[in-house]
Amino acid sequence: MDSRNAAPGDDDAAAQLVSLYQAQRKIYARAVSGWFARWRWALVWLTQLVFYGLPWLQWNDRQAVLFDLGARRFYIFGLVLYPQDFIYLTGLLIVSAYALFLFTAVAGRLWCGYACPQTVYTEIFMWVERRIEGDRPQRMKRDAGGWTLDRAWRALAKHAVWIAIGLWTGFTFVGYFTPIRELGAAARTLGFGPWEWFWVLFYGFATYGNAGWMREQVCKYMCPYARFQSAMFDHDTMIISYDAGRGEPRGTRGRKTDLKAAGLGHCIDCELCVQVCPTGIDIRKGLQYECIGCTACIDVCNGVMDKMQYPRGLIRYVTQNGLAQGWTGAQMLRRVFRPRVLVYGAILVLITLALAASLALREPMKVDIVRDRATLARLVEDGWIENVYRLQIMNATERTQRYRIGATGFDGLRLEPAGEVALGPAEARWVPVAVRVPPEAVQHVAPGAHPLAVHVERLPETAGERSVTVDEETTFVLPR
Repeated sequence: MDSRNAAPGDDDAAAQLVSLYQAQRKIYARAVSGWFARWRWALVWLTQLVFYGLPWLQWNDRQAVLFDLGARRFYIFGLVLYPQDFIYLTGLLIVSAYALFLFTAVAGRLWCGYACPQTVYTEIFMWVERRIEGDRPQRMKRDAGGWTLDRAWRALAKHAVWIAIGLWTGFTFVGYFTPIRELGAAARTLGFGPWEWFWVLFYGFATYGNAGWMREQVCKYMCPYARFQSAMFDHDTMIISYDAGRGEPRGTRGRKTDLKAAGLGHCIDCELCVQVCPTGIDIRKGLQYECIGCTACIDVCNGVMDKMQYPRGLIRYVTQNGLAQGWTGAQMLRRVFRPRVLVYGAILVLITLALAASLALREPMKVDIVRDRATLARLVEDGWIENVYRLQIMNATERTQRYRIGATGFDGLRLEPAGEVALGPAEARWVPVAVRVPPEAVQHVAPGAHPLAVHVERLPETAGERSVTVDEETTFVLPR
């Protein structure tokens, strides 16, 4: 209130300073064990074994998964992809998006709670923190006591391990784009190139900063999914919820307290569900966008219910309709196959099948044709008309292949040079080709551009192998 407009003696006359910035409260997440925690750690192990181990696998005497940007080759086990195959990346992103929509419509933020890199690395970093600095009570006590030698060495050790994990993560990430064995040899002498240095340090710093320092702030303020996830929820989505009808009124009590006589529900108000939450929310306040679906509150609450000898499930996966109407698990599961889920599932299956079929049926070669702009059309010996082209032939296999080039569009045309072209494994080559047309074939044809089809045939290497022909359409220019 503005004190200039206040009457003398008014209790509200004193001006009040209201801060628009709320200081970030540090979250000390407590360790938790239970059925969902074991599943979460199983996903941590699975995702990290894939991420850290995949670059070291060998396939056909090369790295099994390698995105060689310099050579413009992308190797994924037996597949050799070129930049022209970018459509497959688009298809993969669409499949991932619809899978996210489907999982969210069925059971909320499964991706966030179990497989998101932010969640996975935060879980790893928190484990390191607990191993070095202790669980929640020890960390809070040590931080409240100021800086001591014990706190200092533990902090240094924790950050050293975090930085090592971040740098190893950055090294592995770069190993998907630079052969990781070559990268490992260069690491022994710190002989990285400038781009390798940049990405190792950048990705390592991002891992260290996001999982070590920012943690819940990434999920709450930076991740866009937290903002639009509610659009994919409905009242039949399985979400983590507190059963207020069973838990309220909450309050502390002994194990043998008569709940009816005391007028209490099953919640003993221990606040362990808040202490284990990595984003620091109170699940008892209802659905909140900060909830990442990690299920830590379910595990810890079930443990409390076991100790109090109450039924489990005070906090559980449940739908809003199921909670309001007291449905059983079977009744809620029957609502899974509703129109929204069926539409997401059908689209996901169709796109996945189309992508798989396209990959299985793709031709083992690619051809691009470019007209030589320096020589559009010219007359050569005996009145023949010549157009010059450049063919890019790409061998999409890991065996040497032979190709025969032909063309159709005019009678009697011929190619110079004639013959076959051999390409090594995963080799791409520009081949200059001159198409010549005899004068008698065009004497009644108007000048200008006319259709021309260039054919590139892959010749079979064995008796049982089929030949493959790729046609490219272009134009043949007749001079005036």
